[in-house]
Order: sequence, then C-alpha cells, then structure tokens
Amino acid sequence: MDGAPNPLLARRRWRGLLLAAAVLLLVPLAVLGIAAAATWQQLPSLERLTDYQPKEPLRILTSDGVLIGEYGTERRRFVPLDEIPPALRDALLAVEDRDFWVHPGVDVSGILRALWRNLTHSGPRHGASTITQQLARDTFLTKQQLWSRKFVELLLSLKIERELSKQQILEIYMNQIFMGNRAYGFGAAAERYFGKELQQLNTAEIAMLVGLPKDPVRVNPVSNLARAKKRQAVVLGMMVSAGQLSADEAEAAKQTPLSIRRPKRMSSIADHVAEMVRAQVVERFGEEAYERGLEVSTTLLAEEQRAAQAGLRRALFDLERRQAFRGPEAQFELPAQEGAALDVAIDRAFDRHPDLGELRAALVLRASPTELALLLADGEELLLKAEALRPLARWLKPGAEKPVQRGSLLRLLNAGTAEKPRWAVSQAPQAEGAVVTLDPRTGAIRALVGGFDFARGQFNHVTQAYRQPGSSFKPFIYSALIERGGWSGTLVSDQPFEMGDWAPKNYDDTYEEMLTLRQAIARSKNMVSIRLVELMGVQAVRQWVAQFGLEIERQPKDMTVALGSGAVTPMQMAGAYAVFANRGVAQPTWLIERIRDPSGQVLFQAEAPGEGRRAISERNAFMTNQLLSAVMREGTGASGSALLNRWDLYGKTGTTNDAVDAWFAGFHPTRVGVVWIGYPQPRSLGSRETGGGLALPVWASAMKVALAGQPLTTLEPPDGVVDIEGQWFYEELTGELAIQRIGLPPPGEAASSPSDAASDLLALQPPAAGDPTSAPR
Repeated sequence: MDGAPNPLLARRRWRGLLLAAAVLLLVPLAVLGIAAAATWQQLPSLERLTDYQPKEPLRILTSDGVLIGEYGTERRRFVPLDEIPPALRDALLAVEDRDFWVHPGVDVSGILRALWRNLTHSGPRHGASTITQQLARDTFLTKQQLWSRKFVELLLSLKIERELSKQQILEIYMNQIFMGNRAYGFGAAAERYFGKELQQLNTAEIAMLVGLPKDPVRVNPVSNLARAKKRQAVVLGMMVSAGQLSADEAEAAKQTPLSIRRPKRMSSIADHVAEMVRAQVVERFGEEAYERGLEVSTTLLAEEQRAAQAGLRRALFDLERRQAFRGPEAQFELPAQEGAALDVAIDRAFDRHPDLGELRAALVLRASPTELALLLADGEELLLKAEALRPLARWLKPGAEKPVQRGSLLRLLNAGTAEKPRWAVSQAPQAEGAVVTLDPRTGAIRALVGGFDFARGQFNHVTQAYRQPGSSFKPFIYSALIERGGWSGTLVSDQPFEMGDWAPKNYDDTYEEMLTLRQAIARSKNMVSIRLVELMGVQAVRQWVAQFGLEIERQPKDMTVALGSGAVTPMQMAGAYAVFANRGVAQPTWLIERIRDPSGQVLFQAEAPGEGRRAISERNAFMTNQLLSAVMREGTGASGSALLNRWDLYGKTGTTNDAVDAWFAGFHPTRVGVVWIGYPQPRSLGSRETGGGLALPVWASAMKVALAGQPLTTLEPPDGVVDIEGQWFYEELTGELAIQRIGLPPPGEAASSPSDAASDLLALQPPAAGDPTSAPR
C-alpha cells in the first residue's frame, strides 16, 4: 500500500539520527580532548609541590625555646603528616573530601551533584573541589569562578595525583592552606587561635579549625565567633555522619568553652631583642630570611626576661600613679548610629592606640558624671561607676577643658583577677626605662628590656640611650684610688667643696668631718668622690674608666666627672660592672647562640667565650667588691639584699641632679643587672624619686629569678692582697704606703682649706689610735 511505512526508510532515519547524535557528542568530546591535550602541555611544573619548600617566617626564640618574635608575610608551622593527630586528619577529610583516598584527584560524582544543585537552586554556588583541586588552585591559580579556571584546575589535579602520593598531597595541603589572620596551615592556626600545638587540641578546637578552609574570613572565630560556632556545629555533624564521633560526643564538643586568642603582637616579652636579632639576621642572609624558615636561638632566659619586663612595667606604673591624671589619651569622632561607619571608626582608633600589654585601650561610648560605658579592643563592653570614676571627676564635669566624652580614648588596668576583673582608669607612663642582665663569665645577655612597650616606641634604651650615670659611676673612681693604695679604711673629708662657681652638695645636704671609703660609698657621699678625683686628676680618672669599656670622649674633662655627669648606656654599664663581677676580666656581650634552617642544619653557631680582656687586676676587682658589698649590706642598696634575702650581692645606686635619671647597677658572681629609669626628654622624675626607690626593686625582680637555686657565694681573695686585722690591702701597699687620709690634715694639725692642692690632700700617716672613724662600720 502506498500509505504503509517503509521499514527500510525508517531504519535509515534512525541510523541518521544516531549518527548525528554521536557526532554531536563526539565532536565536543574531541574538542575537549584536543583542548585538554593542548592545555596539559602548558600546565606549570609541579616542582613547587614535588620539592615543597613552604614559606616559613623567621622565628626568634629564647635559649630555652620560648618564641619571642616572628617575621614574615606568612605565619606557618610545618608539621609532617605523621605528626598530625589522626583525629584532625580524619575530621578534615570528612568535611572536605570523603573519597580522598580513592578518587584520582577529581570527584566526578561530587561534580555532578554540585552541578545539578547549582542548576536547580538559586543562591550561592556549590562546589565539589577535592583537596587535590584546592591545593592546585591555591598553589597555581586564582579563586575566580570561571569555567576555564576550573578546567585547568581539573587537569592540574590529575597531574598532581600522577606525580605525588596521597600522603604527600595531604601533608602539603594541611601545611599550605590559608586559615585566616596570616596563619597558613593547621600548625600555625592552632598556635594563632588557641596558643597550642596540634597534639594539644581537643575535639571542639579541631572542629573549629577544620571549618576554616571553607571561608577563613567569614567564619573566623576572632572576627565572628557566632558564625564560627555555627560552622563548628556543621563540622561536628559531618564527623558524626562519618562515624568519627557519637552524637553525645559532638554535643559535648559544642558545649566546650573556647579560649580564642585575638591576633596581637608576639609574646611581647622581648620585642626590642627580637628587633635587634631580626636586623642582624637580615644583614647576614638578606630579605630571604623572612621566607626561609630560619630559627634563631638567643641567649635570653624566658623567665628572667619576663621578670625583668614585669618589674620595669610595675615600677613605671607605680611612678605614673604618683602623677596627676592628664585627661584622655586621644579623641575620635564616633558616628551615632550602629553600622559600618562606626565599625571603621572604632577599628581606626584601636589601630592608632593598641593595647600596651596589660594596659588596655578603651573607647568611651557613653559618658556622664555617674557612669561610663567603654569598649575594649576585643569587643568587650564595660560599665564603670562610682569609685572607679574618681580619677576622672574633673574631666566628667560639664564644660571641662579636655572632657571625657563619647570617642575619648582611655587606658584601663585590671586591678583584680582574670576571673573577677576590677577595672581601674590608668594612663600610659610617660617615663621610660631599661633593664639588662648578663652572665659576666661569658658575656651572654640573659634579659633585655629596651623600654616600656615596643608598640609605643622602638627606641632601645638599653643600647641607644646615653644618660648620666650619677652615683652609679662612683665605683670606678674608688677602683682607681685602690690601684694607688686606697683601702676600705682610707679616711676622706666629707666637708663642703667649692671650685669657682661650682658648689656641689651631698644628696641629703649633710656633711661630716671625715668618712672611710666604705662608709662613703655605702652612703653615696658626693664630697668624698670629688676629693678622690681632685687627688688623682680628671684625666687619670677618665683613662681608668675607659678600661671598663666606657667611652672616654663621653666623660667630662672637669671635676663634674666625680658625680657621674658623663654619658653611658645601660648596656655599657652592665659590661663595666661585669668586670668587677668577673674578677677584672671583660667579656664581649652577645645575643645570638645559633641559627638553623627548617631541616635543623646549623647555619651559625656562636663560638665558646674566650678568656676575655683583662681590664683591671683581679685584686683590684676583689677590693672594690668589698666596698660594693657594704652598699648592699648597710648602705643605699640594703633593701635589695633584704628583698632577695642574700648577702652575696654587690652594687651601687645612682641618682643624678634633680632626680633626672635613676639607676641601679649590681651583681652576683654569676649575674650582672643594670636598671635605668627616666623621661625620654630629660626632666625630673620627682623630688622624692631615687635610684634606690625606683630602679633597685626592678633589679631585684630580675635577680630573684636569675639567682634562684644559686648557693651563697664567698669571694676568694686573689694573689697580691693581704688581710691585716680584717682589712684588705695590696701586699706592697700596706702600712705607711697605703693611703690613710685624703683632704684631712695629719692628726694634731689645723684643718686645711677645702681647696688645698693634691700634695696637701695626701698624708701617709696612719689614723690616730682609737679614732672611731678609722674602721668601717
């Protein structure tokens, strides 16, 4: 029949359709294959992964392994895969890539599921990137949502899987992935957010970290803890579905409190030291020092450093509490309405005025004479009332010249505990200080605090601040006299001294007819030091102190040198006092013990200290130390011995004219410590401030830690000295050859004028029998 279908024609039509369909299918596949082949040839070398060299920062540690500084754009702690806790590895794979161990680098089923989800639903696109794909993207590509980029990413993933083992891929990923707050890899993130090693993490912390790779900015626990907790809950749920946790364990982890560390400067116990070391390392290795993962061990001891820093900050806060409140530290315009503009203004304020250690920055949100609402840098809000507002009373009154109002920047100190804080209004100390301790036997620096806070000022007062040493300079003058025959019982006039218009005074403005050297140094008498310099000559004294490492050109060429009117740094004073502590031998000070690369290879190792330089004789150091012992037992430094409950200490206080500089320099045979406190622009610290009151407690704070466990030590007399009735002399300068009286007439003669020539000042007759001032007290 004409109308009947033609089977042959129908079959031909179906074959044509099938052929057309095959062509339509095969042509794109062929094109895709050709594109893949061409792209494959252009894929980058995988050397960055096969020879993985992560950018690791320069890390600076104390001698006992405490991190004190880190420099580099990426903070990373490379942790080998076999040292990463299995619970953390398994949790990551449960969330990011469940089929990691079996897929070839690309999860086809996951891609199809994500594609269908994106085609059928609105909202954010879903991805199905495996860990290998994420590694390919983060190492070689960008995060642009382009099909071309995804195509290259897929090919790169296949290539990575061909050239690296699954273990290598996972190890690199877990050390390379960005985790927010400049932290790269899980090791750095654990330290950054929790202050822990990976092995110390609990389940709640593991879940928090595993949630970060998805969006380390939006789910960051520092900037948005609520959102991070939601992501943590999702991760815990996925761990339950993967059989890694029970429902009860996941719920317990959700309820586990998290102690999140806010990003801040490093430990800050030794910022000035870290900067000193950074500069030296970069000078040696160049800019690549910031990426090579170098680890520098210093000579510092962490607990001693902490004690030195805490002691100095405590002294500066105590000094500041004796000053009047100066009003708000700064004033900022804060928008009235909540929103982005207010957040920006708040961030700007805290960026310009960061927390200074325990001295917290606080922005005033609302102010009245009876109530003050404050915001801390970490987002905590406080309300101060009643007694806490007393220091601010005049600044809260209407019409105050410099009022405390919305936008004012104040400082707070916690006078309570972490559990029960009691906030008090304070202010940043205007005075500065410096502390340095070292081992006199080796020259190794054990603690160095260059100022109140590195964030406030990078000037290193230990090494850069030249200040008048005041009475802490006097031991060098006494040492010079001992070399000429002086001894602890030498009598010296303490009567007023005048030279032209110069009429110096004793600190207490009291004067006695005569004092022994021991009495004079213990009580820090200026008139005695002046007469010693007059006897020996200014130039001779300048040359003598240069032997201790003090710069001769910075010491005055007139009689004021007797009162320490020259200029020294705290580091120079520490080295100079170390000469006394080390039996007359000067050792160069040093700070870097060794430098290692990430593999542990030593690139630099400090040489063992040599014999040092003989600065003064051992017997001179011994006899000078007898005088310095008197300072600590019965003189201006006695409170230091009481604080430490030791009698084997030696030192000297120092307070310059008008209390502009306050010093204490002292030592034990195993440790030297020097403390200086003063204003950056020299001015009086206060009429009642002294080296003994300000600097000595700081010294004692550091020395308490440094000398813990050290037995009491008696100095053994060296060769060349003799003991005559409890007094030490140079063996060739005894009897009439020892200096008996300075600035005093022989017994029975009339007193000479204070301006007698040196020939009249020196009389070799022994003191009169029974003279009560002839023996030290």
